Amino acid sequence: MLFFEAVRIALNTIRVQKLKSFFTALGVCIGVMFLITVVSIVDGMGRYMETELVGKLIALNSFELRHRPNINIGDVSRETWMEYNRRPRILESDVQPVVDALGEGTLWAMYSQDQMQVSSLYSRPRSAQITAIDGDYFEIKKLDVTSGRRFTPSELTTGASVVVIGPDLVKRLFPTVDPVDRQVKMGGKMYQVIGVGESLGSAFGMSFDNYIYAPFRSPVHRLLNKEPHVIDGVIVQVPVADLLPDAEERVRTVMRARHKLHPWQKDNFTLETSDSALEFWNKIKQYLVLAGVALPAIGLVVGAIVIMNIMLVAVAERTHEIGIRKALGARRRDILLQFMIEASTLSTFGAAMGIALGAAAALLIRSTTPMPTYVAPWSILVGVLIGAGVGIVSGVYPASRASLLDPVAALRQE
Repeated sequence: MLFFEAVRIALNTIRVQKLKSFFTALGVCIGVMFLITVVSIVDGMGRYMETELVGKLIALNSFELRHRPNINIGDVSRETWMEYNRRPRILESDVQPVVDALGEGTLWAMYSQDQMQVSSLYSRPRSAQITAIDGDYFEIKKLDVTSGRRFTPSELTTGASVVVIGPDLVKRLFPTVDPVDRQVKMGGKMYQVIGVGESLGSAFGMSFDNYIYAPFRSPVHRLLNKEPHVIDGVIVQVPVADLLPDAEERVRTVMRARHKLHPWQKDNFTLETSDSALEFWNKIKQYLVLAGVALPAIGLVVGAIVIMNIMLVAVAERTHEIGIRKALGARRRDILLQFMIEASTLSTFGAAMGIALGAAAALLIRSTTPMPTYVAPWSILVGVLIGAGVGIVSGVYPASRASLLDPVAALRQE
């Protein structure tokens, strides 16, 4: 029997016996639907972590030199926190040796940041993320201004009392006027607003637009780090990803020498990349994907049992038909192939319904909740293969029984 002819017969059986076919495919449909939905949630969360959260905090092809990680996903033990606290801080005097060790074309920036109260003549005080910067910070972060301008090299060198503010602070501090060339107050000192920065978006409901940037040498940096000459970190960005390991090794060599570490001692500083920040999440993601595949498997086993029982009933109901086919010259393998393809077609039909319902559920979750979802193409392929596989496995026994029927006895069957 030709394959497509067997598929045509199977589809005709589905059309004639709609209710039985529906319940036959239901188990596979539910299993595949849960598979698509769970994998969509996990994959959506992964993409969200990589692009929206870590991707916005750590620039492309870059790493940060810090005394401890800036992003901690998951539980950090008390011993680890104590080890972080014992580490020496990164100092302003560390920056130039690090910069001197970098290759040509590498960008760098140093910064210190903290939450502070900021106010204007047009609003009551608000809390904002204040960052004092120097170097190529705006270029590394791909951050531009929507109005006004960025800092000039002279303003960065002299530490002028000027700032660039985020869109959220425009609404809160200057609700009715243009903020450019007006003033904000931080730590008892006035700073002139020279630009409004682009929106950085949000993650997990937390806005990244509540920011103020100021030149590092302006007075505000003394309020961000109470210890003198201490900075929060140095950002290093290379032109292409292939140069990242070399740049990390250069910075590591400089800092180990400055901290007087012996070869057998571990680093007492952190070189944080997006991969290192996501290391814990990637481990959790693997377990979630496994759970997302394993749990729907229970429904698929139930679906396989249902399909096998239905196909056994179909063999009993169509014994006379099988006898006629054998009498007309159908071989054992033709009968075997017919019933296996019918079972596979039924389960694949159920898998197709499950894929459609799973994708719809993922879309509904994304549109009605803060939880991000993404239907991964590989999960659709897995759903189709599972549907066909369940049909083949569950159809083997009924098809084998059908192929072994004696044609004479089958013809006598009414």
